[in-house]
Amino acid sequence: MDLTTTYLGLRLANPIVPGASPLADDLDMVRRLEDAGAPAIVLRSLFEEQLTLEAMDEHHSLDAHGESFGEAASYFPSAASFVLRGDQYLEHLRAVKAAVGIPVIGSLNGTTPGGWLEYGRQIEQAGADALELNVYRIATDLFTKGSDLERQVVALVCELKQSLRIPVAVKLSSSYTSIANVVWELDRAGADGVVLFNRFYQPDIDVRELAVTRSIHLSDSSELLPRLHWMAILSGRVAASLAVTGGVHTAHDIVKATMAGAHVTQMVSALLVHGPAYVTRLLADLRKWMDEHEWESLDRMRGNMSLQKVPDPAAYERANYMMLLQGWRSAYSQGR
Repeated sequence: MDLTTTYLGLRLANPIVPGASPLADDLDMVRRLEDAGAPAIVLRSLFEEQLTLEAMDEHHSLDAHGESFGEAASYFPSAASFVLRGDQYLEHLRAVKAAVGIPVIGSLNGTTPGGWLEYGRQIEQAGADALELNVYRIATDLFTKGSDLERQVVALVCELKQSLRIPVAVKLSSSYTSIANVVWELDRAGADGVVLFNRFYQPDIDVRELAVTRSIHLSDSSELLPRLHWMAILSGRVAASLAVTGGVHTAHDIVKATMAGAHVTQMVSALLVHGPAYVTRLLADLRKWMDEHEWESLDRMRGNMSLQKVPDPAAYERANYMMLLQGWRSAYSQGR
């Protein structure tokens, strides 16, 4: 049975890739993930704000004004609050590369070119096999247009591709007005892969302390559904590799994502809960399911339920939405 797949031009033993998270912060954990069967690993992201704060720290700008108004401490984390500074990130990348034999994918989280080009080069020189660009941005300016944000992302990818030799994947949010068009433009710009979708860690409000609070909620399989939807729409229509992240917890989730068109399924929450050995269990479950349903390889399965191949394309379009609403109204009327 063949579980191999190709992602960003890298031939991987299987599609279960630990995504960007604290999992890769510890060298022993990285080795355990490799031993369990992980075919590649994505490092935690290096943030644009992180590099900016480091530069500001050098001039004491942040220390001088960080408490000048009450909310400053909540909105501006200190450079020291980041796990790894820029130079430490590169050192850790080299250490991970030396510790394992699987591909290591660096991650940059930002929105503008500038120093990113230089850090992209440094990540490449440190030994990364590929780069994942996380372009999550919250536009709070009332005059910022969605089309402007999209052009900035495409321009950033163009500059990185001209500067780097390693493959570049773009990790997108689901908040674009036309996701299909954004992915198509990134594909034209030379992106080697697209990752769907970034998970948002939304702030909450403590009404007693009058403070903005931060919390992390792990995903569950229900979050996979919008990713399956767009994966199926994009499969076979762009040259870039396609990855799903968010909501991948079981072998069935991996099968669904592959049938929708995914080349890899990135996993974080399930590994944080169950530990690295969970990869071994998932591989066994995946092989068992494929054997029971007579699938010889993931390549033959991939995209067989995409928009282009599914018997009823309307299931991915507006017609399905209308049918669901009509069915709900009918069921509600009968239950009254």
